Amino acid sequence: MIHPWAARAGRTRLFLALAPCLLPRLDVAGHRLTGGRLLPSRLLLPTVLLTTTGHRTGRSHTTPLCAHKYADGSWLIAATNFGRPHHPAWSTNLLHHPRGTVTHRDHQCAVEATLLPPSQHGAIRPELLRILPVYDHYASRAAHDIRIFRLSPAIGSP
Repeated sequence: MIHPWAARAGRTRLFLALAPCLLPRLDVAGHRLTGGRLLPSRLLLPTVLLTTTGHRTGRSHTTPLCAHKYADGSWLIAATNFGRPHHPAWSTNLLHHPRGTVTHRDHQCAVEATLLPPSQHGAIRPELLRILPVYDHYASRAAHDIRIFRLSPAIGSP
């Protein structure tokens, strides 16, 4: 359930200035400190942790993201980057290394990312608005097409 506050606050200048730096750090720290029991953003939005492989460094990077889960176990995520003019690093990592891990609550699943073409964005817009009510606002602020990925369970993963 999306908290109504999230839809209003996500459009404010203060939120857009502070959230990109603070929210991911708070989520990752909260998740680590509580052994996976707390992910602060999950109180407002449906949130997962995505672990990708850095396309330059080869190191693992974990990022909290809003996500829509489908009945088949796949996830829909949008690389809005809060409407900033550049793509988020995790989306570039997925383009170079499409395998990653999604952590939802205490369950981890290996996934394979597929970048959805812009021609499909209209069809999935209702799901995007369900997980991120400010999606249209972020899309209008961005200076590029927003990358949208479907994360499907990797072959051989539970």
